[in-house]
Amino acid sequence: MSIEWGQYTDRELLGHYAGLMDALRTRNVVRSSNNPIADYAEMLVANALDLRLAGRSASGFDATDATGLQYQIKARRRTPQNSSTQLSALRNLEKDPFHFLAAVMFEADFSIQYAAVIPLAVVRQLSGWSEHTKSHRFLFRRNVLEQPGVQDITGRLNAYIESKDQRAP
Repeated sequence: MSIEWGQYTDRELLGHYAGLMDALRTRNVVRSSNNPIADYAEMLVANALDLRLAGRSASGFDATDATGLQYQIKARRRTPQNSSTQLSALRNLEKDPFHFLAAVMFEADFSIQYAAVIPLAVVRQLSGWSEHTKSHRFLFRRNVLEQPGVQDITGRLNAYIESKDQRAP
């Protein structure tokens, strides 16, 4: 099915987006009305790795595993207009806000390019400080998967997507 988006006015396109976000929220694909990348990545990682999502008020982490280890989940969607691999700001790394960073790099069409669980020590080693944002910057390049202790979870996320990718009844 191909949709001819050019036939719609700006207002109609935004209405379709709002309806799409409502449908994704109903299916528990996203938890908020924000850019769906973050919520989608959180849902995928939590389900594929059997993690429990934290409440929205949790500071520094997004999910926990059965043993209580904490995971910060970050994602980036690369497009032809923006191919950056920089994830959103990482704050308070000196205070051990999480044990692992679960990072997902999406293609423009929301397919997964690569994904990994990265120990906090590796995140600290590869991050740079930004005085402007008072946070750490992390570039999630493919070579991060080669670092000691990093677990490639690309296959697990794709397997989860394939097992759950279906139309609503």
